[in-house]
Amino acid sequence: MARSNGKADPEVVAICARHQASDGPLLPILHDVQAHHGYVSDEAIQQIAEELNLSRAEVFGVVTFYHDFHREPQPTHSLKVCRAEACQSVGGRDVWAAASTAAESGQGDVQLEAVYCLGNCACAPSVQMDGRTIGRMTAERVSTLFSAGNSAGVPS
Repeated sequence: MARSNGKADPEVVAICARHQASDGPLLPILHDVQAHHGYVSDEAIQQIAEELNLSRAEVFGVVTFYHDFHREPQPTHSLKVCRAEACQSVGGRDVWAAASTAAESGQGDVQLEAVYCLGNCACAPSVQMDGRTIGRMTAERVSTLFSAGNSAGVPS
């Protein structure tokens, strides 16, 4: 199938082919494309639309509706800091301030995100680094997360 820019990404073609026969293939295709590339590019959106015989707007709408899909390359690591009341009451504000300072100064390749409950209230304040929940976080330990730069270096 001809592409508007003349370049087809063979991995996107393979992903589409793998899911095309299933019911509702768009979400699994988008998840796989993001898992492979780290994000869903405009080119991939166009290519997926053509492969599934959808409009670009339909695919774009799904990508932008769900917050888990990214349209640009993302940092390698993700740090979610709980901003809910239980965490705030036992030092969460200091944890957020330290994480914000570290993120703004460019320490590590970490994306910072505020969340409102990680379900770890008994061990507040809590954060989640690359999917691993860590309780009893302190401002001092936050800098360790940024300097370690990977979940293997996450203090327990």
